Amino acid sequence: MAADPSPTSEKLDRAVIVTGLVVIVGMIMVILDTTIVNVAIDTLSRELDSSLSTTQWVITGYLLALGVAVSVAGWTIDRFGVKPVWLCALALFTLGSALCASAWSMSALIGFRVIQGLGGGLMMPTAQTILVRAAGPARLGRAMSILGVPMLLGPVFGPVIGGLLVETVTWHWIFIVNLPIGLFAVWLAHRKLTNGGALDEPRRFDLIGIVLFAGGFVSVLYGLSEASSRGSFDEAPVIIWLVVGVVALGSFAGYSVRRGDQAVIDVRLYANRLFSSGSVTIFLVGIALFGGMLLLPLYYQAARGEGALNAGLLLAPQGLGAALVMPIAGRLVDRVGAGNVVPVGLALALLGTLPFTQIGADTSYGWLAGALFVRGMGLGATMMPTMAAAYARLAPADVSRAAPMLIAIQQLGGSFGSALLVTVLTQQIASGLAERGIHAAGGSAMGISSLPPEVRDRVAPVLADAFGHAFWVAFALTAVVIVPALFLPRHRAS
Repeated sequence: MAADPSPTSEKLDRAVIVTGLVVIVGMIMVILDTTIVNVAIDTLSRELDSSLSTTQWVITGYLLALGVAVSVAGWTIDRFGVKPVWLCALALFTLGSALCASAWSMSALIGFRVIQGLGGGLMMPTAQTILVRAAGPARLGRAMSILGVPMLLGPVFGPVIGGLLVETVTWHWIFIVNLPIGLFAVWLAHRKLTNGGALDEPRRFDLIGIVLFAGGFVSVLYGLSEASSRGSFDEAPVIIWLVVGVVALGSFAGYSVRRGDQAVIDVRLYANRLFSSGSVTIFLVGIALFGGMLLLPLYYQAARGEGALNAGLLLAPQGLGAALVMPIAGRLVDRVGAGNVVPVGLALALLGTLPFTQIGADTSYGWLAGALFVRGMGLGATMMPTMAAAYARLAPADVSRAAPMLIAIQQLGGSFGSALLVTVLTQQIASGLAERGIHAAGGSAMGISSLPPEVRDRVAPVLADAFGHAFWVAFALTAVVIVPALFLPRHRAS
């Protein structure tokens, strides 16, 4: 990295800040890209003459490739060091973006998105490894708050940028915008990062472990993706993929224990109480908070009839609240421990979510903006402090092995939360619309976007009630997170 931190240094020195900025430039590209592409799915389906179910593989293919790459990220860091892996990840993502922009068919676009996913999957754990090693345990909260900026602002501004590009130019630009950022990120990393982290005697390539972990991780992600698209957990394809994934991950856990530190991912790290409690909290935060983030744009677009651009702008207060609190939360975590910060963040998230349980067809946007700002403050004081706590007591050599596990746990939590809340929303909408003799195309909550405006206006109270019910579930899930958060450290990191 840019420099080795002094163990006694309390402030984030210039080297750590520069390292953080280098990482942010790359990560903002990955995180923005996900939400930008989501906005353009209908346009891609129409322009490339493909069914919506096939077009969904633009998202699914990326997600599955990301899962495969995450599983090998730790081994590649130990084998080659952080700088070569980071540069390779940036190059893959930027190349994939260029290829996506030139795609001539849906099958070509899906294939090129896989290349993007491989780059993104390598980038996410590598970014955390870089920052954790650069900052050291005493400054983890502040360092991780740097990484949290793109993670929380991306879902807010991605729809705005995506909506603007789709409405004003062509779909190709949702990928072209990545090219200057990617090239700049490669140049910046080449100039500012120094290599480090490669082990003198790296682990042998663990093919069996990679097949078990990647296969299980990808199967669960795909099953959850199917549950989201179908609005149900009880259909055979969903159940089969989830069962296969859980069995594979369980088999990997047993294999990893036997293989020890030679496994591609060492599950024995869970013997560390802080790492295990942090992991559980991260998983539940993913379910509650990231799942809830899916409902917000859906409400504005489906129940209120707003376009992608306006919906993104209406979500901006959440990002502003997170950006305001995150640096403060990072400093507090380093001084008093995550156990004293995260419960307060969860309380704010609950306070900001509560008004959405009462939403109607004409609830004031101003009132909701205030609630989103408070909810964003809660997100800013919860997500990255929890991640920092999970890393706090790990040896430097274990960071590269822990990062893929935490990324996978967060991804699984977010995917499960999204699928769960979409299923709840789907059932509520279907029940309400059926009472009025209206069928929503597509078989899930996403199908309500196909309703004509005049029909949407007529059933707006039904839609609003369904969203209110789903937000009650999100509220309850957020409250549950308080339990493991109480086990996070309540003292200063050393």
